Amino acid sequence: MIMSRIEARRDEDAVAAGPLVDRLLGGLPAEAVLTDPDVTASYANDMASFCPAGSPAVVVLPRTVEQVQHVMRTATELRVPVVPQGARTGLSGAANATDGCIVLSLTKMDRILEIDPVNRIAVVEPGVINAALSRAVAEHGLAYPPDPSSWEMCTIGGNIGTASGGLCCVKYGVTAEYVLGLDVVLADGRLLTTGRRTVKGVAGYDLTRLFVGSEGSLGIVVRAVLALRPKPPEQLVLAAEFASGAAASDAVCRIMAGGHVPSLLELMDRTTVKAVNDMARMGLPESTEALLLAAFDTADPAADLAAVGALCEEAGATQVVPAEDAAESEMLLQARRMSLVALEAVKGTTMIDDVCVPRSRLGELIEGVERISEKHGLTIGVVAHAGDGNTHPTVCFDASDPDESRRARESFDEIMALGLELGGTITGEHGVGVLKKEWLAREAGPVSMEMQRAVKHAFDPLDILNPGKLF
Repeated sequence: MIMSRIEARRDEDAVAAGPLVDRLLGGLPAEAVLTDPDVTASYANDMASFCPAGSPAVVVLPRTVEQVQHVMRTATELRVPVVPQGARTGLSGAANATDGCIVLSLTKMDRILEIDPVNRIAVVEPGVINAALSRAVAEHGLAYPPDPSSWEMCTIGGNIGTASGGLCCVKYGVTAEYVLGLDVVLADGRLLTTGRRTVKGVAGYDLTRLFVGSEGSLGIVVRAVLALRPKPPEQLVLAAEFASGAAASDAVCRIMAGGHVPSLLELMDRTTVKAVNDMARMGLPESTEALLLAAFDTADPAADLAAVGALCEEAGATQVVPAEDAAESEMLLQARRMSLVALEAVKGTTMIDDVCVPRSRLGELIEGVERISEKHGLTIGVVAHAGDGNTHPTVCFDASDPDESRRARESFDEIMALGLELGGTITGEHGVGVLKKEWLAREAGPVSMEMQRAVKHAFDPLDILNPGKLF
């Protein structure tokens, strides 16, 4: 009986999607249009917890700009919502499907179209994997600095959509600072070109920056002109142990106030260190309450590390250990990169916050998270891009336990509120998506929200582009 109902429902969905699929097939090859319910369901959501996801009517995987234009013209004519997706490594539900939508997966548009060493730019399609671009430009003696922790999986289009950051932002900045120009397919299928290929350019409104961080709500990025930098020297890393998160935060303040420019300044609390050791047997020091990693890619990194090591000791570091070579440095960075995966293994599910506060208040946030963890009886690990004040308190919980899930959600909200109280922001790099819609309104205020909705309406008057996200 149950199976017959499932089959009946699938038949109804197929009938409802029929005209839409037929129209899509008029401009797309059959292999680019997926309708099997089991397959389309696998595209329903990203990696965020507590974010509802609907059932897509169809998933399309275009390979050309013209095919994306066809999808958007079809969607406009039939008034069908479109949810753009990259690798779905996001943590805010921004890539989650809505019922009856077209999921527009851009992973097949994965060509690096150009690398120009003279002008230091790369032109890429949105499905290019971040790490693949980094390796390709390295062959030309260049670097693409933005490096999210998921860089081996996440796409450039997704990075642009969420204005993502990464471990090296303290020195090199975030994705928005490297996007010079875009080709964007608008809701009605028109192709818009923004920005430039030059080092400078201030002609008109900066529409390029407007699209960066818009989470697919204003248009579909189909090509990006990205700024590159000369490849820096290999970095060396220092690990400093502290008896408290507050002491580690004091060290961060001393380092930044001292004028140092580390290529990386990351923090892992005791919970995170233990989780990484349990997963990968990394041999990190579990006796520490906070482990601070500092790196330099300067001409004399050893001298810079020595100066920073002295500041860490002044702040109360119990031990300071500089890496001896690049291999040891990479091991420490790998431990940091696997932090979120290791925390997920603690209870099976995580809810990852993304609160950014002024560096001077980093210690207050860490102490506040400790209090919230004790109050709710939950394991909450903190990893942070400490040099930016961008923290990722990660709530570990059993999703099959309703009470634990409730406490996880409450703790998440309390951490968000704490971040705003400390003069911070609800998201430093993960975006708003579904997860933080309420909090965006609290942070931005009514006037800002009115203006943002007006911008959305100007680009997408039918509200078919990623509806239900951000607002």
